[in-house]
Amino acid sequence: MANKVSTFNGMVMSQRDYRERDLLVKILTRQAGPLMFLVRGAKRPKAKLAAAVLPFSYGSYLGVIHSDRLSLLTAANQVSQYQHLASDLTANAYATYLFELVDAAFSDGQPLVRWYSQVQASLRLMDRGLDPQILVNAMELQLLGQFGVQPTWDRCVICGRSDLPLNYSEENGGMLCSNHFNQDPYRIRLDKRTTGYVQLLATVDLTKVSSITVSDYIKRRLQRLIDTIYDHQVGLHLRSKNFINQMHTWDSQLKLGGQND
Repeated sequence: MANKVSTFNGMVMSQRDYRERDLLVKILTRQAGPLMFLVRGAKRPKAKLAAAVLPFSYGSYLGVIHSDRLSLLTAANQVSQYQHLASDLTANAYATYLFELVDAAFSDGQPLVRWYSQVQASLRLMDRGLDPQILVNAMELQLLGQFGVQPTWDRCVICGRSDLPLNYSEENGGMLCSNHFNQDPYRIRLDKRTTGYVQLLATVDLTKVSSITVSDYIKRRLQRLIDTIYDHQVGLHLRSKNFINQMHTWDSQLKLGGQND
């Protein structure tokens, strides 16, 4: 984008202190992907832009976007906030992880095209109270291609059959049907329901989703598969993801403690 005053839509990913009165704010934009903006005076009492640059805010912004140095945010218009994401610990954790994942997948200044709408839809659905794990799982699966990993989900990579049980093979970059399980003794075993959800989430248009219902069993299987791919094939380890894992550990401990009472 040119180095001139521009109006753009965006979602606030994060902010951090900069100097005594200023903030650095990361905003996800449709036109130029993730961008870091300097917001002068945002820490002053009653600063006009303070509320508009809180994490999980979204709307129309005005600023000077530089391609070779820090961009400058100057004004905001019609800005709202995803209230549930800001107040609910679980939704907040998944939304934070989604922003970090997108930030890792796209370079600053890289247009997002359709990805912006997918991220926006995912956050909107989370804010409505839909299952944040499944929404993020869909984004994790769909963003794999941005990291150079493009598994074949809908058929066997050896023979192309889709009518037999399928397991995932890291070594072969996709599914193996039961006729070719012997090609990878270390494949990830998947039952038919989990396979169906993987194929659905890897292609679903989140802008057209209105409801989600997935059992805890399927959710555990999905997360195991996705975590394995990101750990072994992508090599991405984000701090926000570690927090989600810790959060699930705390939840399990609390449930176990309750059973012993």
